[in-house]
Amino acid sequence: MNKRILGKTGFAVSEIGLGCWQLGNDFGPVEDKEAQEILQTAVAEGVCFFDTADVYGGGISEQRIGEWRKGLAESPIIATKVGRDAALYPNGYSKASVKKSLQESAKRLGVESIDLAQLHCVPREVLFAGDILAWMEDLKKEGVIKHFGASVEMLDEAKFCCEHPEIASLQILFNVFRQDAVTSLFPIAEENNVGIIVRLPLASGLLSGKMSLNHQFDERDHRSYNKDGAAFHVGETFNGIPFEKGVALVEALKAKLPEGQNILDVSLRWILDQPQVSSIIAGASRSSQVVRNAAASSLPPLSKDLHVLLADFYRDDVRAEIRGGI
Repeated sequence: MNKRILGKTGFAVSEIGLGCWQLGNDFGPVEDKEAQEILQTAVAEGVCFFDTADVYGGGISEQRIGEWRKGLAESPIIATKVGRDAALYPNGYSKASVKKSLQESAKRLGVESIDLAQLHCVPREVLFAGDILAWMEDLKKEGVIKHFGASVEMLDEAKFCCEHPEIASLQILFNVFRQDAVTSLFPIAEENNVGIIVRLPLASGLLSGKMSLNHQFDERDHRSYNKDGAAFHVGETFNGIPFEKGVALVEALKAKLPEGQNILDVSLRWILDQPQVSSIIAGASRSSQVVRNAAASSLPPLSKDLHVLLADFYRDDVRAEIRGGI
């Protein structure tokens, strides 16, 4: 597993991290034993960066990670998020409430100070007002957190965050079906030493290449209840693309790939070919998926011709299908 530096944190993080939303049982039930196996497999594969949030299972994901890390000789880097808990979202934000939420996360994780705390897709008006970034800076000085970043929905939010001198990282939607950040964000992030954490690298599983139109999702899975943005931002599920259209686009892209190229491998390697990306937080509900995702770190870079093909396909076939803005 190769490592990269995560912006101003200075942390050397694994190119493939582990997204831990599923450990909160938010995609369907995951037993404690299975959760521990997923975490252990990740470490065995060289993963040293784990991303969770206080709202994943109402704290269950953080609790499971906290229990698991007690038995480790060396703790990995654990990032969590703040801002979507009902005590804060949508209009309960204050420095005191944010601090309280972070302290509760630290307790569940079993740490005195959180490695990286990320604002969790807070309302645009709250983010752009700027107060919440100042609070995070203060909480860093107080030792509640070691570093802070932001997980955002839109590129204009990401660019706004880059202007704050203490922002260490940005977590964004980025994949071969959402490529605009390459030109509009990455140069700014690089100039400001802001690390890029990629979420939904496979567009909610579309780019695994294994989904069909009759695929059934657990009722607790956001791919069931938020496929058209009924619960939260539409762009978070299937990249903002209607599911049926997404399946069709994947099949069209698979037909264009050179012989022997697997769409999952191509999708993950394409992201890693962007030097500004620090880590991909790929989710996994089974240990075998952890192993499969981790293998992308050892793949060779894609050819220039394949990069051109993917850019053209996005521009000509995909971009106009994305709902909710970019």
